[in-house]
Amino acid sequence: MQLVVARIGRAHGIKGEVTVDVRTDEPEQRLAPGAVLATDPAGIGPLTIETGRVHSGRLLLRFAGVRDRTGAEALRNTLLIAEVDPEEQPDDPDEYYDHQLIDLDVVTVDGAEVGRITEISHLASQDLLIVEREDGSETMIPFVEEIVVEIDLEEQRAVIDPPPGLIDDRAEIASARDADSSPRHPGEESEGSHSSDTGRAPEGDV
Repeated sequence: MQLVVARIGRAHGIKGEVTVDVRTDEPEQRLAPGAVLATDPAGIGPLTIETGRVHSGRLLLRFAGVRDRTGAEALRNTLLIAEVDPEEQPDDPDEYYDHQLIDLDVVTVDGAEVGRITEISHLASQDLLIVEREDGSETMIPFVEEIVVEIDLEEQRAVIDPPPGLIDDRAEIASARDADSSPRHPGEESEGSHSSDTGRAPEGDV
């Protein structure tokens, strides 16, 4: 199975190094020196990682045969793809590879259907599950244990306990309840509350 493990960013310096947007929880394994990776576009690869180092919190890679800034800049936005055994499991039982999570159905703890996981976004602070709703819209769900309370690979579902405002319909229900419970004076109209943007929450591939 082929899975995207990184995207090449801009050139760094003049000796062929590039920044990379890591899309794996195991960069020390997938992006180690000596690793040979397929690419998208395919005509650019395969690429062999020659060196790797962290600089200012960013991973820098240099590939065999790329020796200057011009060659490095020509690789920009290329996706790096690793060959992964579909039966391989992470060492930590509480971790999951991206391909295990893609297409899982997402439901709330009370059984309400939310949608289907279509993508995992690996950010510096946290991972986000990108969930496609039935109406075609997308919801971003922080992949933290306080919100994603269960991953059931046998049942192919993820169970979430979203805070108010994370899931639109829940925000509307909460807003309505707040309005109903708020005291009102005669002739006074209540001001509707607004939820925060989806996916905005505190603070995991292949």
